[in-house]
Amino acid sequence: MPASATERVLWVLAGVVALQRLAELGLARRNESWARSRGAIEHGAGHYPAFFVLHVGWLVGWVVEAWLRGPVLSGLWPVWLVGFVAAEGLRYWAIASLGENWTTRIVVVPGERVKRSGPYRFLRHPNYLVMVMEFILTPLLLRAPVTLVVFSLCNMWVLRLRVRLEEKALRELTDYEEKFPGTRRTVND
Repeated sequence: MPASATERVLWVLAGVVALQRLAELGLARRNESWARSRGAIEHGAGHYPAFFVLHVGWLVGWVVEAWLRGPVLSGLWPVWLVGFVAAEGLRYWAIASLGENWTTRIVVVPGERVKRSGPYRFLRHPNYLVMVMEFILTPLLLRAPVTLVVFSLCNMWVLRLRVRLEEKALRELTDYEEKFPGTRRTVND
């Protein structure tokens, strides 16, 4: 693809991802307000700034890295793009399945029944799988290897912490253990 066309792909993709994240933050705030009005408790609030900075850094990282290199799409760009679009489909399936319970924070209404519909029939944390896919596929698409390695490693560290916090909150406040037997972890997790 000519450089100018690749530059357009870079800026369109960056714009789409940025607008998507802003819309999701708006939805998350609305859902969080609804949950708090029902007595929701937030868990792991201390890690949220790192989670937020990670996502902004990832977006800026692949845009800047691709732009500085002179945007060039990978030779496998159709594969990476199809993977990215599939990941986004999974993201919105997960968000739609959780409905008002979906937020970007770990906010749990005590006594709430855990959703086991949509992708949650197959995966405990489909949205986190999407995040892993995005952090890998977008830099692969635009040949941003530094962003791929640095932010994928940081993402894995943050997700490891986040999944533990989320599962602990769900086990303590919901029927999570009943819906997902065998997820009990030790206190040190």
